[in-house]
Amino acid sequence: MFLSELIPMKDALDILDKNQIIMETEIIDLKNSYLRVLSEEVYSFHDSPPFDKSAMDGYAVIASDTFGASPNAIKKLNIIDQIGAGDFSNKIINSGEAIRIATGAPIPDGADAVLMEEYTITNSKGSSDEYIEIHSQVTPGENVSFQGEDIKSGDLVVKDSTIIRPQEMGIIASAGISNIEVYKIPKVKLIITGNELINPTKKLEKAQIINSNQYVISSMIKSCGVHVDVVSAKDIFEEVKKTLLDSSKDYDLIITTGGTAISKGDVVVDAVDSIGDVLFHGVALRPGKPVGFGIIANTPVFMLSGYPVAAMGQFDALVRNFLFKMQNIEFNPRKEKRRADVKIYSNLGRTDFIRSYADDDKVKAVLSRGSGILRSMIEANSYIIVDENQEGISKDEIVDVVFFESMNWNK
Repeated sequence: MFLSELIPMKDALDILDKNQIIMETEIIDLKNSYLRVLSEEVYSFHDSPPFDKSAMDGYAVIASDTFGASPNAIKKLNIIDQIGAGDFSNKIINSGEAIRIATGAPIPDGADAVLMEEYTITNSKGSSDEYIEIHSQVTPGENVSFQGEDIKSGDLVVKDSTIIRPQEMGIIASAGISNIEVYKIPKVKLIITGNELINPTKKLEKAQIINSNQYVISSMIKSCGVHVDVVSAKDIFEEVKKTLLDSSKDYDLIITTGGTAISKGDVVVDAVDSIGDVLFHGVALRPGKPVGFGIIANTPVFMLSGYPVAAMGQFDALVRNFLFKMQNIEFNPRKEKRRADVKIYSNLGRTDFIRSYADDDKVKAVLSRGSGILRSMIEANSYIIVDENQEGISKDEIVDVVFFESMNWNK
């Protein structure tokens, strides 16, 4: 019988770890690197900023020349030059002098601060005799971004296995690097099986079921930062077998839904077994015990349930971590402590992923826990994971809650 073949969750995870694959790498242009995974450490070729620069528009000054300036104690400084962004001045500032400066321009020799333009009034007696009246003071270093204060030449700026966000792109660019090495994006083939499945329609015939899994599971795959193509197959052994074999040649991983229970017409597990190896079929997991994993021509195959909620639970429990590790990323969803609002039942010897709704203080299990009740996932925002060695959760017990959004790639 099927139930006698269930293996513990930890044994399933051990099998997956032993068969984990990691993608090869490729060199790409930095401008195309958003949300890619870095496969090398990045060191800076430059100081950033590469020189002392002005942090705003204003006047480069000697700070001590401004001491004591106020609206009631106006001071004057002669303007001897001006510097725009991308330009510099060869002049040296002496006491009583200032240079008009733009944001990002190099601080001229002799100056040690920048006075904001808002605190000055410009006067001119002629093209060569311009001065400013100042009514505020600055301290040495004020409004100056110093050379190397962000990064220094030779600094490690981004570690390998980092998911590249806009801020990583910016600091890599500042380091003087335009091409980087990243892990290739896994290509996943999602095969939806079932004679009864049809695309969304307003009118259903007898025995027809709308194929929601193609939307549910494909979006979950995308949430792991990978590429997915979706096809459908009838519950015909040779058709499923051919689809699996063809997919194993062109894709890095295959995921199927449907055809995993031992019953008439469920052919996926048999098809995988005929052209590859089934490493497990059935896990002590709720929802989703009829889950399988195998290998076809070195391509991993996850066989998920046809029930949407069971498939989602199986994906989060087993597949998501595998997809992250393919890109050398540790799957580390956020766990937070909450107080159980009610008693939650669970059986020993089975890992339960209990759909739950958590607020800032407490968490409660979502009712309608059947594997086909998709609405329960709409009403939930998290899982309570009950270990196989734990028999339920008592009311008011403090438990770990894993939030759905923390499981995604770009969380």
